[in-house]
Amino acid sequence: MITFILNNKTIKTSEHSGTTLLDFVRYQQRLTGTKIGCREGDCGACTLLVGTLSNDTVEYQSITSCISPLGNAHGKHIVTVEGTNLKDKLTTAQEAMNANYATQCGFCTPGFVVALTGFALSNSDKNYSNAIDAISGNICRCTGYKAIEKAAHQVVEKLENKTETTLEWLIENQFIPDYFESIPKRLNDIAAKDLNQPKGKYVSGGTDLYVQQADHLADNNVHLIAEKDYLKGISIENNICTIGTNATVSDLWNHTELNTILPNLRKYLKLVSSEQIRNMASLGGNLVNASPIGDMTIFFLALNSTITILNSEEKERTIALKNFYQGYKTYDLKDDELLKSIQFKLPTEHSFFNFEKVCKRTHLDIASVNTAIHISIENETISEAHVSIGGVAAIPKYLHDTSAFLIGKPLTSETILEANEILQKEIAPISDVRGTNDYKRLLGRQLFFAHFTALLPKQFTLNDFIPHA
Repeated sequence: MITFILNNKTIKTSEHSGTTLLDFVRYQQRLTGTKIGCREGDCGACTLLVGTLSNDTVEYQSITSCISPLGNAHGKHIVTVEGTNLKDKLTTAQEAMNANYATQCGFCTPGFVVALTGFALSNSDKNYSNAIDAISGNICRCTGYKAIEKAAHQVVEKLENKTETTLEWLIENQFIPDYFESIPKRLNDIAAKDLNQPKGKYVSGGTDLYVQQADHLADNNVHLIAEKDYLKGISIENNICTIGTNATVSDLWNHTELNTILPNLRKYLKLVSSEQIRNMASLGGNLVNASPIGDMTIFFLALNSTITILNSEEKERTIALKNFYQGYKTYDLKDDELLKSIQFKLPTEHSFFNFEKVCKRTHLDIASVNTAIHISIENETISEAHVSIGGVAAIPKYLHDTSAFLIGKPLTSETILEANEILQKEIAPISDVRGTNDYKRLLGRQLFFAHFTALLPKQFTLNDFIPHA
């Protein structure tokens, strides 16, 4: 039986675990402040907070409940906008939205309030930039964002200069109701065990599957794996990073050591979806989605990653990610197998990594073309090279020929120009809603050059790659 705390109420339900959390909250519990908007995780009208018990404290993250399976709420604290309410007064987030005239029709307002409350509860630095990130997955169609940004600024002003925002402080300053203090003990008392699950389709975060198959998954068996410990975690040992496939983009974002080794990591990850989706979508799900424009797939291909695959008999095999994809949405994975982990060598002082992405909007959009590179340079010679690109082939593309060509070549503009000629022969873009064939080829060229101007700005500018008559 699925057991969790919904606001201040303990829930035990035998509802189908593949039902969306949104539908359970609205139709079973009649908590209609959580709105139905896009049902694709894009608009944020259905934003909820999920609190997970860790070392006797609860860590909260925002998610879009329209594409989250109910079973993933098992053992958690789920907070709707009703669960943030105080008695006879507005919370800090509600008051900020009200004081800055940041609501008009009101449809989107609950999602913004929940996201800003989640920001206050989070471990992130309490600055304006992070507050805007927190509401990055929330859309308002009638008020405009300036008033909402002012509301976020008002919330930040109350949080600024607080090195630690305890539950007690947040309750005292009217961010959350006082029942939040009882949640850690109550989650401990629930001591939720794994759900007894039938065999069915593997589902982790569900952010891809539920966009396409929500009704089907609500009616058929699903096997939820988001809470499987053997698929979690990020470890670094002997210069090898191993990431469990249940890890999320937010787990990478919050990993201190990885951010030290890859100093631009958050800059890259900010180009990936919204905070709500980064909190819930699994990296393994991104890989098996097999989208030709999957951001994290392109990211890991350039790191020359390997993946470990586990079958139902607990036997493992390891293959190179660049050999995983076989055709459009097809890959080397049997019905009884799932991805267990991703491994890659960390960049060294002689190596460089960069990720580039172009889409119609800078943020919260899928790529027209995305690309990444990992190169090692010794004595002005390229000793190792791995280049990947998305949006220009039926699969997320590892550029075998381009990468091989670069190895052993001098690091000069002539080498890079020649490599682009090979790149253009390796790709086969098609014209679609994200751009024409010619446009994508142009993007592929310019983003390839951008890798070198971004990584080695003292050595290269875009002028170095302009053909001269």
